[in-house]
Amino acid sequence: MAARFPGARILRWDWDATRRKGAHEVILAHFAAHRADVLIGTQMLAKGLDLPLVTLVGIVSADTGLFLPDFRAAERTFQVLTQGSGRAGSGSAGGQVVLQTYHPEHEAIRAASAHDFQAFYQAEMRHRRELGYPPFRRLARLVYRGTSAEHVERETTRLASRVRRGLARSSQGIDVLGPTPCFFTRQGGMLRWQIVLRGADPALAVPDDLPEGWIVDIDPVSLL
Repeated sequence: MAARFPGARILRWDWDATRRKGAHEVILAHFAAHRADVLIGTQMLAKGLDLPLVTLVGIVSADTGLFLPDFRAAERTFQVLTQGSGRAGSGSAGGQVVLQTYHPEHEAIRAASAHDFQAFYQAEMRHRRELGYPPFRRLARLVYRGTSAEHVERETTRLASRVRRGLARSSQGIDVLGPTPCFFTRQGGMLRWQIVLRGADPALAVPDDLPEGWIVDIDPVSLL
């Protein structure tokens, strides 16, 4: 950036630049007072900033979160893009938004670029109906945590087999997805694997006598 625009005054707004108390307010005040020409940052820039002088917003790698293993990935991508786009053009000068993406044909990208909420809603509901995801079916997420990779895999495999055997004797129409490592496999020094149950009432398939180490999340907001 500095090499291409040598006269531009640049500010950063990311985790490293805002670790000190009050750093958010200082950076925002400098930029709002036009003591900088360019503000570069992470997704935290997308929400809630009213900056009338901003006339151009560029979103790099707009599809980074599009293919995460979570049924809300497209929804979250659409939200971030529309929120980020909203930072441009709030003043009388208008604005322009540039999205850099490897998947310009994806419905979430196309709908966000056109600011078309209805088109995204219709496409997303169609996909979720076809795949059996909320709001058409419910989910239960069972996460097992431990310090030994072999033990965590063994316990989740054992429980998944037990749940499948129980469902084979019933007509509850519940699918068992997994076991598989969580996307964020290590958290707080613990390894995590998960099983996802999908159906009209997946809680019916959750055993009552789960051993220590299991976390049950009914209607989870994230599968990561």
